[in-house]
Amino acid sequence: MASLSKSFLKARTIDRASLLRWVPGQLSSSLSYSYSSTVAVSEIQPPLPTPPPPPQPQPTSSSRPQGSPLLLGTSKKGLDLNIHHLSEKLRGWTRFLLFVPGAITFGLGTWQIIRRQEKVKMLEYKQSRLEMEPINCNYITPSGENLNSLEFRRVVCKGVFDEAKSIYVGPRSRSISGVTENGYYLITPLMPLPSSPESLQMPIIVNRGWVPRSWRDKSLKVVQEDGHPPNVESTAIHESSSWWRIWSKKPNTTEKGQIPEIMLDEIVGVIRGSEKPSIFVPANDPTSFQWFYIDVGAIARTCGLPENTIYIEAVNENVNPSNPYPIPKDNNALIRSSVMPQDHLNYTLTWYSLSAAVTFMAFKRLQPKKKMR
Repeated sequence: MASLSKSFLKARTIDRASLLRWVPGQLSSSLSYSYSSTVAVSEIQPPLPTPPPPPQPQPTSSSRPQGSPLLLGTSKKGLDLNIHHLSEKLRGWTRFLLFVPGAITFGLGTWQIIRRQEKVKMLEYKQSRLEMEPINCNYITPSGENLNSLEFRRVVCKGVFDEAKSIYVGPRSRSISGVTENGYYLITPLMPLPSSPESLQMPIIVNRGWVPRSWRDKSLKVVQEDGHPPNVESTAIHESSSWWRIWSKKPNTTEKGQIPEIMLDEIVGVIRGSEKPSIFVPANDPTSFQWFYIDVGAIARTCGLPENTIYIEAVNENVNPSNPYPIPKDNNALIRSSVMPQDHLNYTLTWYSLSAAVTFMAFKRLQPKKKMR
């Protein structure tokens, strides 16, 4: 026990420097021992399996380096093939489009030939209808189907014109002695005369023909002054045939007290229908006496007649030479169309000539150009 106490006391007397030298040595030996133990344990245990590396993408033409010769050669070749294919398609469409105008103009010329044949047949039909014997208007009923079947048939009507209800439609131009003058169509109701067996049985509307502008100006002036239309036939031979004289309470009498016989107006005309105005023609205004086209229903209502009243256009037969106006239409004017067969022939030649010119230019454009020496 005494020896142990001495040793303990001796150990306590170790200086501090020795203690400091001893501690790091012990620490380093401990660390080396732990490391060697770890290495030994790791050598004993088998290593963990490592995961396989991810598959690498195969190099393509697009993923090759930009400076690779193989990439440049392949992409350039493919681009050249695409451009060549596209140019061939465009060249084919260009060749096709060069001949499209020629085909269109050729079709228009052929269509004009067909239209000319149809127009010739229509004019022949109208002419044959006008050459038939006229029929009495008393045998005509104002039904739509009946009137359509009688279009361009001449009819004979006898009655008395109601001058107070005359209407002016226009302006319409007419060439007189080579001079074109504006005027109007004079449309007047033809009324029946009950006391005459030859008179028509129901009123009709008659287009009496063309009159100069002065007639309408005079009518409008009288309307503004008196409030009613004038008698446009004031200078006619049969003044006593006016409608208001027929129903007058005090009829005109001669010196011997006899009532004079009323003369009937005989009209030869053709049955027609309403006009079809274009979009540029203004609308009719009956309240201001403005009529730009013939609307049978509206004219009949203005004259106080049923809308299905028969409408005829007078022809130049039995024209009174003492009264130059109104001027009825002749047969050629009745059957005349805005586009005649000769016009269709001119259009055909124009379209075919244009088609030939455009096709020739297309062939010239497709011919290979000659190289300059």
